[in-house]
Amino acid sequence: MGAQGWSAVRMEIVVCGYLAFFCSEFVPVTEAGCRERGNQNCCPGRDNDCFEYTRRKTVCYCDSYCQKTRDCCEDYQHVCQISAATNCEVGPWGPWSSCSSPCGVGSKERSRQVSNPPRNGGSPCPDLRQRRGCYGNNVICDNAKEVAKILPDSFKRNFKDPWRRPHMLMKEEKDSYCVYLRVKQASAACRLKLWSAQLVRERLVCAECQSDAMSKSDRCAGDGIEGIRTFWTVASTPGCHGSWMRELSSEHCRCPPYSVLFV
Repeated sequence: MGAQGWSAVRMEIVVCGYLAFFCSEFVPVTEAGCRERGNQNCCPGRDNDCFEYTRRKTVCYCDSYCQKTRDCCEDYQHVCQISAATNCEVGPWGPWSSCSSPCGVGSKERSRQVSNPPRNGGSPCPDLRQRRGCYGNNVICDNAKEVAKILPDSFKRNFKDPWRRPHMLMKEEKDSYCVYLRVKQASAACRLKLWSAQLVRERLVCAECQSDAMSKSDRCAGDGIEGIRTFWTVASTPGCHGSWMRELSSEHCRCPPYSVLFV
């Protein structure tokens, strides 16, 4: 082949090269993927029905979960306009709450807030709440440990004992007060006597604290604490015991008939 023949061949190669370049610039390559889907090109979250086929006829996905599984369609970033992944950011821990139980074993909690939620497949948020055990030791705990001793109100109120010594007769009389307690538990032995059989679960009982039963603090031992279960036992019925919870108290009062007395 002569010089002119080789020149013609080279010219054809150059022209073809330019044509290929311009074709690639101005004629986009047909790309299967998210743009080929219907109205909903892209889907939030995890959606196994949100898929298309690549140019190689393999399945690719257009849901945001595909960023984690790395099986997104080639045009996912462009069509779905996804920016860079943003990891979750949280604020500092808040203070621990007070113990859930003022007396004995309980728990306390603390929490923190999300300052920047995760986006576009970023790392999920860590735990926002923590809990740990605690042991309540409130000043009222000593009272909660007391066990109330009770009798039916058939026992004479403010009974005057004729055998008291003279110095006991001079004892100052204090005003009675009433405590209304909700029975939470009663043993089977309470059914053996008619009056103690009335101590059944969820019944509201009026217990009167009279002067003779008061301690040095002008109160009856075991008169209960609001919101905390305390315990009682019947002095005249062996084996009769249970628990209750204080709901209301009233000063300078007397309980109605068929109530109980603190001993």
